[in-house]
Amino acid sequence: MEINKHHCCNLPLIKASKLIVFMLSFIAASNAGAFVNSDIESKTENNKLNKTTVEYYQKDNITNQIPYFDNRFRLDADLEEITLIFYRKSGSTPIILIRPDGSKIRVNQFDHEKVQWFDDSTFDMIKIKKPMPGPWQAVGDILPNSQILVISDVKIAVEPLPDIAFSGETLKVEGKLFNGNDAIESPHFKNVVKLDVNFYSTNNSNHENFGADAIKVTSFRDDGHGLDEYANDNTFTGEFILDFAPGEWQPVYLVKLPMTTRELRQTPILLHKIPVELSVVKSEDPEKPHQLLLAIDPSHVDPNSLVFQGKLTFPDRQTEAFSIMEETGESRTATITNTEPGIYRVNVSAFGKTISGREFRLVVPEFSFNVEEINQLLNTDRQVNVDGTVSIIATADELLIKAEQDRAEALLVQQQAKDEKDQETIIIIAAGNSVIILIALVLFFTLRRKKTKSK
Repeated sequence: MEINKHHCCNLPLIKASKLIVFMLSFIAASNAGAFVNSDIESKTENNKLNKTTVEYYQKDNITNQIPYFDNRFRLDADLEEITLIFYRKSGSTPIILIRPDGSKIRVNQFDHEKVQWFDDSTFDMIKIKKPMPGPWQAVGDILPNSQILVISDVKIAVEPLPDIAFSGETLKVEGKLFNGNDAIESPHFKNVVKLDVNFYSTNNSNHENFGADAIKVTSFRDDGHGLDEYANDNTFTGEFILDFAPGEWQPVYLVKLPMTTRELRQTPILLHKIPVELSVVKSEDPEKPHQLLLAIDPSHVDPNSLVFQGKLTFPDRQTEAFSIMEETGESRTATITNTEPGIYRVNVSAFGKTISGREFRLVVPEFSFNVEEINQLLNTDRQVNVDGTVSIIATADELLIKAEQDRAEALLVQQQAKDEKDQETIIIIAAGNSVIILIALVLFFTLRRKKTKSK
């Protein structure tokens, strides 16, 4: 299905015959160049889009000086159903539709069997079955220069995803919205439609994503943020961060309108594993750095094209940036200062080209490793022999046993201290209770003696 989108126009509010209305409409359209009916004729001939045949009048400030009555449009007699969108000022009340016979359709007063109405803070979407033919009018705070958009079949056209994609990669894909076969050029339409991007596992048992749940990765935007280059240019940009399991996935693009949902399913793609693997050679000497190794899988990428940008996080949470550039081959190395025992974290982003020449960027999953305290103990428990060689006094197992013994002794000391403290508490409580009992006895006998004397 397709759409006709014509500008709204002004005509004086008159009570005349249909012939006079038509003649005035034709004069206004001739002066302003407003009637666009070639598409209407072709649609009628094809007998496909007759339900979107609608005429709009070009605004004419000579024949109508009151902008309040600008929003006039005409519906043909053969329309089975029509969906209209009216953009209005944010927070304003819903519009009122006036039929050709003067009767009104309001948001809270309409025939629910023939009319569906969705009102938002910035627009009204109204679906009407078998609308009354003739000139209609919309009354309300409709935005200046906005079009009354007739919805027929909204769909999205999206570029196909690349043949080679990687888990962890960020992709930029552009799409355009169409109403029938016509591109939607209204910048207000982005407030009406929601464009979601989902990935569904094909449940191929040969891949890692077998049985995985559907994943919503992003929504298309036309706001000039992120990877969207220009706001309101009617080109919607989707930023895909493919941070999920490799395998066979089918991209599904959802177009959500208040009254309907459409979807576009593209050919499944094979998401490959990240072509970079991190490892480390830990140093046992606190004076020497650790070695970070980056191994590149050349199956789908050009190893010589890869450069890396990363960040090191040390055990004390201090950070340090690093980069690896202008190197070739299937491996890269970087040094990590051996500051202290603890957990070291490495975050790396890779930039390069696939074997087909496509530029890509991806994030390698965080890599971490632990440097244990035992390394330092081994370096301190040494003795220098007469011949100058160094002997390790204790083995790693012995040091672990000693550390466990020390821990047990410390726990025993803590327990003894706790027992002594508990015993002191018990003695204090007993002494306090004894004093209370003694005082009670003294008071008892004193009162009893006074009572006896009084008798």
